[in-house]
Amino acid sequence: MAREDQLIERVSRQFPFTGDGLKVGIGDDAAVLRPAPNKEYIVTTDAFLENVHFLRKVHPARAVGYKAVARATSDIAAMGGRPRYFFLTLGLPDSCTETWLDGFLGGMAHAARRFGMLLAGGDTTKYPSVIASLTILGEVDRGKAILRSGARPGDLLCVSGTLGEAELGLQLMQRKLHRQKRWTRLLRKHFHPEPRLALGQWLAAHRYASCMIDTSDGLSTDLGHICKASGVGARVCASKIPAVKIPPELRRKGFDPLRMALHGGEDYELLFTMPRRFSSRLPRTISGLRVTVIGEITREKKIVLIGPDGISAPLQPGGWDPFREKA
Repeated sequence: MAREDQLIERVSRQFPFTGDGLKVGIGDDAAVLRPAPNKEYIVTTDAFLENVHFLRKVHPARAVGYKAVARATSDIAAMGGRPRYFFLTLGLPDSCTETWLDGFLGGMAHAARRFGMLLAGGDTTKYPSVIASLTILGEVDRGKAILRSGARPGDLLCVSGTLGEAELGLQLMQRKLHRQKRWTRLLRKHFHPEPRLALGQWLAAHRYASCMIDTSDGLSTDLGHICKASGVGARVCASKIPAVKIPPELRRKGFDPLRMALHGGEDYELLFTMPRRFSSRLPRTISGLRVTVIGEITREKKIVLIGPDGISAPLQPGGWDPFREKA
């Protein structure tokens, strides 16, 4: 059985103690940060729980650690910020304090390096299952944070990347098809999501986006968050949604690309609105990432999906909601 000081030492070995702006990090009662001039902090928290967000017997420890950081960092991307520091609260059973923990921390450290962050502190405790709570601090130029509440009627509705890829990976695992080598490549986004930091920062720097959110809960649900915060509605064209490409064999098994694109969560793409006057200036790709116009914002406070057949119907939120009753 590991002692708490031994766990903290294990964590410390994976992460540098101090860096740019971090005067005091792991090992003291609290962190001491030095704010950069003309910047504002963006702060977000995220819980990552065994048997809710991942299965320890199925998901590799390294992938769990990477994803814990990536999903929390995506909230910083959604506001146009640059991630700087994070704090980790970790609860572990005795069986996860050695080999599993090393894998988890290795994945977390890899993500932190990739996204340019330093671990500034946190807490550890014993718990029957694995719980990880992360607090991320990011920076953005003063006055340039992109909020959910800025969408206006007539704005174009845009999304990055491809939607439904993470849901495809999840469904392959749920149906126990993930062990087949031919489908391994389809699990990438489920295991290793990529927060769209470069795109978020580009949109903030150019002031093109009037509002933005990441697709953590699914397009149908996250679009609802934008519309509620902005007091608007939206019209979405199904044929324009960049849905995941599904092999014919899986389509025959009932895998539905449009449904996955609309309601599948954890893609962590950026869903944003943009005044029409900027449409000619928006590149089709930014930092190698495709950007697609999928609809527009409307004055009427309803969200409508125009189907492939041209028929309009209300788009109900069908994405992730931990408190929604299961059918």
